Amino acid sequence: MWDPGTYLRYDDERSRPFHDLLARVDADRPRAVVDLGCGPGTLTATLARRWPDARISGLDSSPEMIGRARTLDTTVDFTVGDVTDWRPAPDVDVLVANAVLQWVPDHPALLRRWAHALPPGGWLAFQVPGNFTGPSHRALREVAEDPRWAATVRPLLREDPVDDPVGYATALTAAGCAVDAWETTYLHRLPAPADAEHPVLTWLDGTALRPVRAVLDDTALAGFRAALENLLARAYPVRQGQVYFPFRRIFVVARTGARHKEPQ
Repeated sequence: MWDPGTYLRYDDERSRPFHDLLARVDADRPRAVVDLGCGPGTLTATLARRWPDARISGLDSSPEMIGRARTLDTTVDFTVGDVTDWRPAPDVDVLVANAVLQWVPDHPALLRRWAHALPPGGWLAFQVPGNFTGPSHRALREVAEDPRWAATVRPLLREDPVDDPVGYATALTAAGCAVDAWETTYLHRLPAPADAEHPVLTWLDGTALRPVRAVLDDTALAGFRAALENLLARAYPVRQGQVYFPFRRIFVVARTGARHKEPQ
């Protein structure tokens, strides 16, 4: 279960990559724009303001996220659904997938399918976190090796489920797209009040710890989080009342060319 409130705790930090991604999408008057993995919908609503004449829709697998999105004052149509089952309508000129594909096994195949299905001149824009080898995820995997949780938690953790910019660019160029791919490391400065949990722990609560919460009871989860917080405090010390949290992200903006037949 996704918790919109927990996810939005660091809304400014999580929204910046979305805007950096969309800044490279040069669509003028798209007919339809789809945001896959739209979450609580706040970023999707900005697409309606950018392209007021387009039909804007958002899709997410979490009923909780879509429930929050439907409370927004926007013309966007929000739907619960699985991105792996989604197919673009003929008029979808812009497809956005912001920080969702890391959850999808074999998503490069999905990207190629979308690239072949979009109309010529369509835009496919996505970004994924590239920090799976960073200290926060190394700490998460280390705690998951503890015998108290290993059998339950370790199989849920992903080693490195994303490609690098070269890999994505190669795949989408082969699918007939013109590709702009890059990576950025953001240095987030997370407030660290003395009476609060470590901020990187609360960051992970909104994303990477979600599968862990789903399989541990309250007592086990408290023990897991305490062990993880100890490691995070060493990896990300508090300085001047804040934690410096480097976060790498991978961006791809692809524009489709002439239609290509999907390889068999």
